[in-house]
Amino acid sequence: MFHVIIPARYASSRLPGKPLELLAGKPMIQHVWEQAQRSQAASVTVATDDQRIEKACHAFGARVIMTRADHPSGTDRLQEVASLLGLEDKAAVVNVQGDEPLIPPALIDQVAGNLLAFPAASMATLAEPLHDAAALFNPNVVKVVCDREGFALYFSRAPMPWCRDDFAHNREQLPAKVPFRRHIGLYAYKVSFLHDYVRWPASPLEQAESLEQLRALWFGCRIHVADACEAPPAGVDTAEDLARLRTLMEASE
Repeated sequence: MFHVIIPARYASSRLPGKPLELLAGKPMIQHVWEQAQRSQAASVTVATDDQRIEKACHAFGARVIMTRADHPSGTDRLQEVASLLGLEDKAAVVNVQGDEPLIPPALIDQVAGNLLAFPAASMATLAEPLHDAAALFNPNVVKVVCDREGFALYFSRAPMPWCRDDFAHNREQLPAKVPFRRHIGLYAYKVSFLHDYVRWPASPLEQAESLEQLRALWFGCRIHVADACEAPPAGVDTAEDLARLRTLMEASE
C-alpha cells in the first residue's frame, strides 16, 4: 500500500500559476490528480501553499493539504504532509510532480512497488536508457550511474560514466554497451526517511549539482533505480512546453 502526494506551487519562477493553467478545459493539477487516481494508491493528496490552487482542487473533488510556504524543497513539503496525514513510518509515499499532467499511472505503481520490494532502499526512482550524445552532455538532463543490484552510485548533471578513451576521440556518438541512463524525477519514499531527511543539512554535493537526492546518498541512504516500464511524456517547465502540450491534448480530444 502506498500514498501519492502531489506538491503544487503557484510561484514557479519560469511559469507562475502553472498548476492552474488550462489543458483541454481542465487545470493542469486536475490532470495530474486524475492520473494519480488511476494508480493503485490508497490515497491521493495535493499539497499546496496557495489558496487559489486549494480552491481549484476542491472544485474537482481532490483532497488538499495546505502547507507552509517556506519549504526549501518538495521533499520537505512531502514530509510536512505525511506528518499532517498521520502516516506511519513504514508507509510508502510517491511524489508526483504537479506539472506532469500525462504521468502514466503504471510508473507510479512501478516506483512504489520497487520501494516496497527492496527493504534496503530508503527511496526508489526511475530512469531510462540514454542514446543521444547531445543529451548526455546537456546539464539540464540528469544522469544516474548504478551498481549491479540497481542502487544509485551517483546522480549528476555532468556526462557520466566518462568513457575516457572514446570521448578523447569522439563526443558526437556514444560508445556501445555503456549503460548511459537518464534519471526520471519520480520518487517513492519511506515516511521514516522523510522525517530523517528534513533534519539533515544540505550536503555539498547537493548544493553543487542542485540535486536534492544527493543529500540521501551523502548521508548513506540507498536509492533503488529501475528502468521505467514505459516512456514518460514530457512535463511542463516553460510557456513553450505548455503551448506544445496544450496543442497535443486538444488534438487528441
